[in-house]
Amino acid sequence: MMYRARLLAAVVSAATALCISGACTGSPAADNGYLFNDAHFHLTNYVQKGLTIRAYLAIMGDKVGRSALFGIPLQQTWAYENSAKFAPTYYLQTDEPLYYYSFTDAVIAKAYLSLPPKDRRRFDPMITGFNPADMYGVDHIRRVLETFPGVFTGIGEFTIHKEFVSSKIAGGAPSLLDPALDRILDFAGETGLLVLIHCDIDTPFAKQKTSPYLEQMTALIRRHPKTTIIWAHTGLGRVVAPVDSDATGDAEPDTTHIGTVTALLEDPTLKNLYFDISWDEVAKYALSSPEIERKTAALLNRFPDRFLFGTDVVAPPDQAADLRVFHLWKPIFAQLTPEASLAIRKTNYERLFDAARARVRAWEKVNVK
Repeated sequence: MMYRARLLAAVVSAATALCISGACTGSPAADNGYLFNDAHFHLTNYVQKGLTIRAYLAIMGDKVGRSALFGIPLQQTWAYENSAKFAPTYYLQTDEPLYYYSFTDAVIAKAYLSLPPKDRRRFDPMITGFNPADMYGVDHIRRVLETFPGVFTGIGEFTIHKEFVSSKIAGGAPSLLDPALDRILDFAGETGLLVLIHCDIDTPFAKQKTSPYLEQMTALIRRHPKTTIIWAHTGLGRVVAPVDSDATGDAEPDTTHIGTVTALLEDPTLKNLYFDISWDEVAKYALSSPEIERKTAALLNRFPDRFLFGTDVVAPPDQAADLRVFHLWKPIFAQLTPEASLAIRKTNYERLFDAARARVRAWEKVNVK
């Protein structure tokens, strides 16, 4: 056992060194002319339909350098007694439940493996088809790595608390307090899998100044210091709005969303925490006023190594649809230093995903026959 641990440590060290030196299988360098790397992209939708990976590669073209690649772990039920012949494709189109669709990981793996090696380097597939409320969830993740070695870089986007979604999941909503989730994050720390998690920072339409989700999420991250965690959308949602946007305008500075995120990034016990600024809903909040734009830009300039850009686009029909969220952020990107802009759009992605890729390949070399 001790020999195996030493072997894994040696392999991880060598792989990470190669990655830092630029010799790992990542994308072209950050000054390659691409607009951004996409840390949050869904190839398929809530009924597991979407693009072929070759169609997405064509959409990326010379605009998107690299992309995280995942489907959606939840499948929307089509119940004839509810919507008759209307086939819902989105969770807001029916009252019927969502259920975990584990085959999504095989779909993503097969799509990735269908590409030649030079094109695979532009993608980082993620495992999503597990139930984070199931103590066996971690076993699914391990089996995916054993079945498709050399493919996956991380886990996610998976959901714990999400407006309108969590309450629809068959079998009940997952929880930040569930030991099943701790088992998953422990395994991610062991293997190097990057974690992309969606968890609302507060309850929908919340008015209180404290949030149980925020406290629980912070405690979860602290319990797993060896696991790199990206908090999707900075915790915001369609109806989970930042306090900054409160119409009364009476929020104290330390209770604003920007103040909350600042406090999390200042916390030395949360050095493994990062945020993505994906989703047009997040852009909507960030662009809600010139003052909020200025404060958002100041936050990004202060912590340029802790944010990643992503689109959160689901199976876009064309390049214009894929780039829409990026263009929404242009007024804020224009207020960033060149170094901060480059980091958020490109190099943070390459640093985190390349390091995760190297560690997972090293773990597979030791643990997968």
